[in-house]
Amino acid sequence: MNLPDIIVTDAPDATDLAVVSNGLDQFNAEACGIADRRPLAVLARDPLTGRTLGGITGRTSLGLLFLDVFFLPEALRGSGLGSRMLRLAEQEGRRRGCRSAVLYTISFQAPEFYRKQGWREFGAIPCDPPGTSRIFLTKDLQPAA
Repeated sequence: MNLPDIIVTDAPDATDLAVVSNGLDQFNAEACGIADRRPLAVLARDPLTGRTLGGITGRTSLGLLFLDVFFLPEALRGSGLGSRMLRLAEQEGRRRGCRSAVLYTISFQAPEFYRKQGWREFGAIPCDPPGTSRIFLTKDLQPAA
C-alpha cells in the first residue's frame, strides 16, 4: 500500500473535517461500545431579527460535556445572560447523562466568570502573548449526594 499524501492547511473543507470526526467517532464506538457524541449549542438571538448574537458551542460524548467556544458581545456581558446560558448548557449536559464538564479559557478572557459559576481549575499552560495562559477548568455535573 502506498502511503497517502500529507497536507497541512488552514482551510479544511467540511468533508475533510467530517472524515476525521466521523472516523474517530467510529473508532470510539468500536472500542467502548458507546456512540453518543452530539453537538450542543446555546445561542443568544436577537428577538426582532432572529440573528445570532453570541452563544456557546460544544459537544457531549462518553459522559463529558465539552464547551469549545463561548462568546457574547460586550453589550450583553454583565447582564446575567452568560450565567443563564452556561447553566442551560450544564443542564443539557446532565440531561444527556454527563457526569462532568470541561473547557478552557485564556487568562485575559473569563476564568473568574467560570470560577464564580462553580468551575475549578485543573491546569494552565503558558501561551502568547508572554504572561498569558490557557486555563483548563472542570465542573462536576452530578447531583449533590
